[in-house]
Amino acid sequence: MTESRLAPWLSSSRWPTAPIRLVARLGSGHTPSRSKPEYWENRSVPWVTLADVWQLRDGRTKFITETKEMVSPLGLANSAAVKHPAGTVILSRTASVGFSAIMGRDMATSQDFATWTCGPRLEPRYLLHALRGMAPDLKRVATGSTHKTIYMPDIEQLRVPLPPLEEQRRIADFLDAETARIDGLAAKRRRMRDLLVLKRERVIESLLGLERGKSPHRLIPLKYMVEAVSVGIVITPAKWYVDHEGTPALRGLNVKPGFINSDDLVHISAEGHAEHAKSRLHAGDVVVVRTGQAGATAVVPPEFDGANCIDLIIVRPGRRVVPKYLEYALNSEHARAQVSEHAVGSIQAHFNVGALKQLPLPSLSRDTQEEAVAQLDDAVGKINRLQNKLRQQEQILTERRQALITAAVTGQFDVSTASGRSVTEGVTA
Repeated sequence: MTESRLAPWLSSSRWPTAPIRLVARLGSGHTPSRSKPEYWENRSVPWVTLADVWQLRDGRTKFITETKEMVSPLGLANSAAVKHPAGTVILSRTASVGFSAIMGRDMATSQDFATWTCGPRLEPRYLLHALRGMAPDLKRVATGSTHKTIYMPDIEQLRVPLPPLEEQRRIADFLDAETARIDGLAAKRRRMRDLLVLKRERVIESLLGLERGKSPHRLIPLKYMVEAVSVGIVITPAKWYVDHEGTPALRGLNVKPGFINSDDLVHISAEGHAEHAKSRLHAGDVVVVRTGQAGATAVVPPEFDGANCIDLIIVRPGRRVVPKYLEYALNSEHARAQVSEHAVGSIQAHFNVGALKQLPLPSLSRDTQEEAVAQLDDAVGKINRLQNKLRQQEQILTERRQALITAAVTGQFDVSTASGRSVTEGVTA
C-alpha cells in the first residue's frame, strides 16, 4: 500500500515518513478457544473487542481503560492473544475500520485490532493523532463484501511522518487542546439538535391532540381508519436480486421517520416483482418499518410509485385519511410508545403487523387532518431547517478538525506559534 493510494496528504510531509512497524512494535490479538471453559474462568485481563468500539466512534476518547469482556491468564497463555502494556496504540481493522485509542492499562485485544507499542522515537499520542488523520483513508481502502477489513500485510505498510520526539509532543499537545475545543463546539450543536427533537415531538403531539398520551379526540384502532394494512415480501430468494434494470424494492433501512432514503437501494427481478403483486407500492402509501428501527414511518413519494418492498408494513390510507397525517401520527411519541410495548427481539426490534392494526390514533375528519398537516408542515419545517443548519455546522467542524490533524502531523505549520482558532471561523459559538 503506497502513500499515494492510502493517504495522499502524507506526501506533503515536511518530515520523512517511516513504516510505523520500524518505530513501534506491531502486534495484534486473538480469541482464546471458547470450547475451553477454563480459559474463561478467573478472568482478570481487560480484553478489547469490537464490542468496545462504541467508545471510540466519536474520535474524542484518547485512552481506553474499561472493556466489555475479560480473559484469564490461562486463556492468554494458551492462545495467540498477548497482554500489551499501557500506552500501546490500538486500531480497529475489521467491520468497524479505522477507530483508534491508547491503552490506559495493560490489556489484550481480539484479532480485530492492530497494536503498536511505541519505541523511543515515537510518541503514542502523536501516533494516535496520525492514525485518526488516516481514518477516512483506511475506511476507503478496506476490502470485503460482508465485513470490511484492513489486512495485516497492509497494516505493516502504514507509514507515519517522523519529526523529532519533542516536536511530536508539541504537535500532540496542540492537537489535544484544539481538537477538544472543536469537539466542545460540536457537542453543543448535538445538544441543540436533541432539544429541537424534543420540541418537534411536543409540537406534533400538541397539534394532533396527543399530549401525554391523552387526546380530546376519540382514539380508534388504525385498521378502522384506513383502506388496508398488509406486509411486503418477507422472504426474498437470492436469485431475485439484480444489479440492473430491476424494480426498486424498499427495505427497512430505506425508511426513516418522515422520508425515504434511496441509499443502498436494492432491485428485484421481474419474476420477483410479479410474484409479489400485493406488496407493490403506490405513491401516497405509508410504509412502516417492521424490523430494526421498528415503527419508523414515511409516505411513499411519486418516484417510488410501482416499486416493491421487503419486510415493510404497507398502509393504504384510502379516501378518509391524509397520508401525511398518518406519517406524523405514526412517528409521534404516542405511537413509538405503542411500538416499544409490542416490539419483540433482543438484537433487533420486530414489530408485528397485527399490533399496528390495533394502534389507537385520533379519529379526525379529513378537513381537520389537512389543517393539522398544514400547521405541522410549517412548524416542523422550521425546526428541520434549524436542525439541518446545525448538522451542516457539525460537518464543517468535522472536516476542519480532520484538516487540522493532517496539517499538524505533516508539519504544514509550526504548532509552537500556531492557533487552530481559524478552523472554527464561520461556525458561530
